[in-house]
This record gives sequence, structure tokens and C-alpha cells, in this order.
Amino acid sequence: FISPEISIEIQNSLGSDIIMCFDECIPYPSTYEYVKNSVERTTRWAERCREHHKRSDQALFGIVQGGLFEELRRKSAKDLTGIDFEGYAVGGLSVGEPKQEMYKVLDYTVPLLPENKPRYLMGVGSPDAIFEGVIRGIDMFDCVLPTRIARHGTVFTKKGKLVVRNAVYAKDFSPLDPECDCYVCKNYSRAYIRHLLNAGEILGLRLTTYHNLHFLLRLMEEIRTAIEGDYLLELKEVFFKNFGYED
Repeated sequence: FISPEISIEIQNSLGSDIIMCFDECIPYPSTYEYVKNSVERTTRWAERCREHHKRSDQALFGIVQGGLFEELRRKSAKDLTGIDFEGYAVGGLSVGEPKQEMYKVLDYTVPLLPENKPRYLMGVGSPDAIFEGVIRGIDMFDCVLPTRIARHGTVFTKKGKLVVRNAVYAKDFSPLDPECDCYVCKNYSRAYIRHLLNAGEILGLRLTTYHNLHFLLRLMEEIRTAIEGDYLLELKEVFFKNFGYED
């Protein structure tokens, strides 16, 4: 059994810089009535989390829920911003709905959240969704995607995904991504990493994971620079074209 209070106590003990309210991430699809009850429950839990959280060195984020129902997203955002958290997350997305539906939810939800506080999209980490989220006002992301696909031998490159486990790379001594400056790309070849993966060596999984995390962190750096230089849409167009996305 876990309660909002126990959840906060665990996170307090872990000492995370950012901790999250206890909420319900509803399945997709769900009925209006179910989502309505879930939103009300999540708000009650958020109030209890706010009350129980006493550490000033940890930022507590509220999580906006509401499924694909605009009315419920608006209610959730209004209720949570009324409690006043250090940041706000948009939860309950990337759970099976089409990406265009997710972007639609962000279009009307993000403007409801304070501009002077971090806005975090939970469970989203593909490059295309990162661009679309940032354009809509999202500041932060998290996702298992880069580590999960890395464990299966798939890596991100500027030219799209590359399955380094494939036989075609057995004698390919180029880096995973010639345009990448990470430790892995500077020191290891596709052929060697493929050998490690196929031999079941844990180092292979570590190298592909390291590269994928570096790829997304560097992408976010490029996005921040593009925002400062006012060329984010141009960066997105070039990235999508090179990666193989249809804009």
C-alpha cells in the first residue's frame, strides 16, 4: 500500500531535486466519468502531498491529468495551479493515443500553466515529440525510450535510427554517428559495439545507452540555443528532414 504521504516520505528520503505528487495515470482509452473521478482524486492527493512536503530544498511538482477531455484538463490545471507548486507536469499522455491527439492536448493545456515555472511533459522522449512539445511551451521531458531501444541495439543518429546489431555493420569501423561528439562515438566503432551486443557483453548496452542519452541532451542544448537565436522552427525543419520524419 502506498499513500500520498508515504510517496512524499520516500521521495524526501531519496533527496531528489524534483519530486512529484502522487497521482493516477489513467489508461487509454477511458470514459469521461472515469477520468472525471480520477482527476478529482488526483487533486485530493496533490493537496495531501503539498501539506506533507516540508523540505524547502526539493521542488514539488503537481501533475495535470484529464485524459483527452479538454474540460477535465482545464479543471485539473485550474485546481493544481491554485495549490501553488514549484513546477507543473502534464501527465497521462504517451499512453497509446495518436501523437496528434497528444499535441492537441498540449495546445490547450500548456497555456493554462504558469510561464514562470517549469512545465514538464511526462513519459515523452522521442525527438519529434520533444520538438513539438518545446514549440508548445514544454521545458522538461523524461522517457525510457533512449535506454529501452539502446538495450535492443538501436541508436539515434542525425540521419535517423540505426540498428547497430544488424549484420551489415559487422565490418563497419565508423562511429555510431559521424556527427556526434560523445565518448562512445569518439572511441568505439559500429563493428565493435555490434560484436559486444551479439556476444552478450554488458558494455555494449552501456555504450548504446550512453550514446542515446548524449544524443537527446545535445538535442536539447541545440533547441535552447535555437530559442535564444529565434530559429527553432528552422532547426526543427532541418532535423526532421535529416532524421526522416514527415513534418
